[in-house]
Amino acid sequence: AEGWRFESSRARQKKHKYIIISLFNRIFFIIETMEKLFKEPEGIIYNGGAIFYAMTGYIIGFFGLFNVNIIINILSALLLGHAMIIAAYLIHECAHNLVFKKIRFNTYLGRFFSWICGSSYGTYKDIQYKHFRHHVDVDDVVWFDYEAFFKKNPKVFKLTKILEWFYIPAHEFIMHFIMMFSSFIIPQRRNQRLRNTAVIAIRFPLFVLLMIFLPKVAMFYTISYILLLTVLRFMDSIQHDYPYNLTLFSNDKPTRKGQYEWEQEHTFSNPHSFDLEAVNWLTLNFGFHNAHHHNMAIPWYRLPQKHRELFGDSVETVVPFLSQLKIFHKNRVTRIYGNHDEYAPSGKEYLIAARKGETIGGNAASFLTSF
Repeated sequence: AEGWRFESSRARQKKHKYIIISLFNRIFFIIETMEKLFKEPEGIIYNGGAIFYAMTGYIIGFFGLFNVNIIINILSALLLGHAMIIAAYLIHECAHNLVFKKIRFNTYLGRFFSWICGSSYGTYKDIQYKHFRHHVDVDDVVWFDYEAFFKKNPKVFKLTKILEWFYIPAHEFIMHFIMMFSSFIIPQRRNQRLRNTAVIAIRFPLFVLLMIFLPKVAMFYTISYILLLTVLRFMDSIQHDYPYNLTLFSNDKPTRKGQYEWEQEHTFSNPHSFDLEAVNWLTLNFGFHNAHHHNMAIPWYRLPQKHRELFGDSVETVVPFLSQLKIFHKNRVTRIYGNHDEYAPSGKEYLIAARKGETIGGNAASFLTSF
């Protein structure tokens, strides 16, 4: 009997040892796979963590909207909104092929998150193309002339101003409405109508069903989406001081292509905090915009370091967060239309004015709207 117990004990130890070895082998296999998949080893932690947060935050946040507790609804709406914000900035990283080693994996992830962010009506490649034109042309390259649109539709402009006064991003909703029907509005995208119709047929009925049967869920989802649009344009608003040009489908030679010094002088950084770098993870360091435009192949988690390499530790090189809030609040109506004129500060003068909260900023510059 004692011999049997001894053999049984040895068998259990051997089994436990096998389980532990097997577990470590699987862990090492996963790590090796991640190293082959992600573009940089650090990206396994930073991009892997951001991807995990965006996905789980979206799922938990969305299902939290169905809870009967209003406090849980509010917290879930905030979580859902921020998960979509991180997803949006991951689309930006994917567009620059900074997440995975293989381009097609960046494309897959970018397409997936475009569904989460409500920008899937057009194609991911259109988002990528327009954003690359922004970098290469050193310009705000667009198709839609929203100033002309507001001139032709004064009642829409008046309503937009009223809603914007109440911090409702009506200007962005106009842009996203056009995005929803882009293949029917933009002649150069008419070949996308079948796809565009399919996406509308999937997304629109689902939201209508929510509004009819679960209006509270639909309301809180809308609040989450407003949070997404507001944060994106808050960040975009003062990062450049040049107006848009209607050259998205033009073959004309860009006038500022290759003008690196001009690009840096008219690009501005607006981090949430210059000292507490982790705070900027809330928007994946998108505020370090000069560093991004210096080298668009640098992933988000190394942008603060690159900014300091380029400009040192002086806070004079960035727009303080309180000034950002002042600009956003004070000019929420003014910046809708006619916010560029010959007397506006430019370049270095713009940075000085922005640091004091004395610039206007702009709208409709989101990389999610590909026109």
